[in-house]
Amino acid sequence: MRLSHAPGCTLLLAGVLLYGAATSVAQTGITPSSSTPGQAIPGTLGVSPIAGSVPAELIPGVMPLSLQEAIDRGLKQNLGLLLSNADTRLARGQRWEQLSALLPHVVAAPYVAASKINLSEIGIGSVPGLSLPASAGPFSYFDARAAVTQSLFDWKSISAARAASQNLKSAEYTYKDARDLVVLAVGYTYLQAIADEARIETAQAQVDTAQALYNQATDQMTAGTSPAIDALRARVELQNRQQQLIQSKNNFAIQKLTVARVIGLAPGQEFELTDKSPDQPFEGPIVDEALKRAYASRSDYQAAMTDIRAAEFTRQAARAGYLPSLGFNADYGTAGAHPSTATQVFDVRGTLSIPIFQGGSVRGDILQADAKLEQSRERLANLRAQIDSDVRAALLNLQSSAEQVNVARSNIDLAEQTLAQSRDRFSAGVTDTVEVVQSQEAVASSHEQYISSLYSYNFAKISLARALGVAEEGVKEYFKGK
Repeated sequence: MRLSHAPGCTLLLAGVLLYGAATSVAQTGITPSSSTPGQAIPGTLGVSPIAGSVPAELIPGVMPLSLQEAIDRGLKQNLGLLLSNADTRLARGQRWEQLSALLPHVVAAPYVAASKINLSEIGIGSVPGLSLPASAGPFSYFDARAAVTQSLFDWKSISAARAASQNLKSAEYTYKDARDLVVLAVGYTYLQAIADEARIETAQAQVDTAQALYNQATDQMTAGTSPAIDALRARVELQNRQQQLIQSKNNFAIQKLTVARVIGLAPGQEFELTDKSPDQPFEGPIVDEALKRAYASRSDYQAAMTDIRAAEFTRQAARAGYLPSLGFNADYGTAGAHPSTATQVFDVRGTLSIPIFQGGSVRGDILQADAKLEQSRERLANLRAQIDSDVRAALLNLQSSAEQVNVARSNIDLAEQTLAQSRDRFSAGVTDTVEVVQSQEAVASSHEQYISSLYSYNFAKISLARALGVAEEGVKEYFKGK
């Protein structure tokens, strides 16, 4: 087993692979145990864009990949993060759209026209005593002027622009939160992969041990010092271990596919994991300090508070539908029958618009705005409680998994001593292969418990970093040494 080396340093999601989106709340209290290929990534609420990516170019040969390199690639290629970035640009465009109502609009539309009209068509028929032609013209027109429109005061537009600015801030916070989810997703899949790789090494060692026992039992059966059933038991044990090795290799191959999908490797890209499961002690913060840091750092929490401010401005905009607005219009240029005879012209006006009755549309806008504001406040209260749960669960998992690692390490030593003694007893003819097989099972179980507990311990570190809202920095801080 190669489990003593430290990694070079997080998700989602989700799936993460977790986007993810990009507004999802991470469940950092989840601590998976044994590998299950294709299972959802914690923090991504099941299927999520965080589980996908936009593939990069194929790199010839076998590419070495550390945990930190995998995270860096995920932050560039992960689909959830790319979509969240697009949402930020969309919010920026919507902000400019709302600001345009407050900025001056200047247009120029010069034109030259010639026309001839039918007098009967416009209601001028025959006049007694006068002889009128059937049509008049042609007439020529020329007009070239620039026009400016400016809102002098419109509280509805002002509030709507402020709401759009807050929505942009919320989108930016959501993008930062999506980065944390990607770190969590990449960390989850990478750590799962190196745990699966360690299981292959353990399974191979168990196959070698079972093969040695089978050879020993066969030799003793041939020599007449052991019954045939001992050789049969040893062969069954050998084949069981061979099946376990086959399954471990398949699980590892599938998990590597999951890693590649999360970080955006090209289809068919060959790579090897350069980091192994680190077994380094880590002292987590106390609960009160961790919660204080989480509320100050969690981007999803900041986004939720910004959503409330945006909803408040939206309600102000809705209420402003009852208020008058003041606008300014002006144009200046030249006009006449022909450009050569055109003279300067202008028009300046101010307009005061007073809403009197609008069919209840303002009332409807206010009701919708109030409902959205209440929803935003409820989401914030729920998220605050969720963050508290995430932090506490992460700290509990960190402490528990650290203790499990120590116990599992001790169990390996004890199980291997028991196996050695059982084999000696079998060689001396004191016992049969039942005791040896049971000892082998204990060794295999102790190694699996160690791999699972070590994986859980390292994932708990990443989960804590996510719960605190410092996933990118946390991976470098919590996985020092490579």
